[in-house]
Amino acid sequence: MSMLRNLATSLINSREERIVTTLPKAKELRPFVERAITLSCRARSLEGAQVVHLRRQAAGFFHAGNMQQVALTGKRGQLRLPRTAGVAALKRLFDELGERYKDRPGGYTRILKLGTREGDNAELAIIELVDNPRELEALENARKRAKHTPAKKKKSGDARVAKASSQAKVEEADSAAANEPVEAAENRASDSAEDLETPESPAVEDEEK
Repeated sequence: MSMLRNLATSLINSREERIVTTLPKAKELRPFVERAITLSCRARSLEGAQVVHLRRQAAGFFHAGNMQQVALTGKRGQLRLPRTAGVAALKRLFDELGERYKDRPGGYTRILKLGTREGDNAELAIIELVDNPRELEALENARKRAKHTPAKKKKSGDARVAKASSQAKVEEADSAAANEPVEAAENRASDSAEDLETPESPAVEDEEK
């Protein structure tokens, strides 16, 4: 029981909301800590003495806090003893986790296997709280990537449409030139030939005379 209380306290107080332990310990810890989280979820819909009763029940899942609130004897102005991890875990359980999982019917933790450990060949596992900030951030980034991907495809599709329209215009111009009347083409050719002719020099005219 003391080992489960230590693991539950470490899991609740963990900054990343996950701890690494052996697989049998993680399997034993999962229902143990989920019962404490269920008490905090039930407290969200209650008031007064009922909430105090649930907090006292949940305190049994952690080690008792430090009750010495007087200053240490022997030195004036010395700070009070710090609160223990069990008190901090109970406070976070009812202030934060109870609000997070108030609409969740169960399944507050997840177990991930890590393989075996060198030395004693024990099976390691990660037990973590679901819907943690790291997981929510990863989901948000994936949602943003999925949102921007169709926009890129749309831009490439617009470019393909513009390219196809330009090719169609070129083909239309070529077909119009091919269907032009023969007389207009001959007139244009004769005009270009006249433009290429150069006047005769004065020396040539004197020889002819």
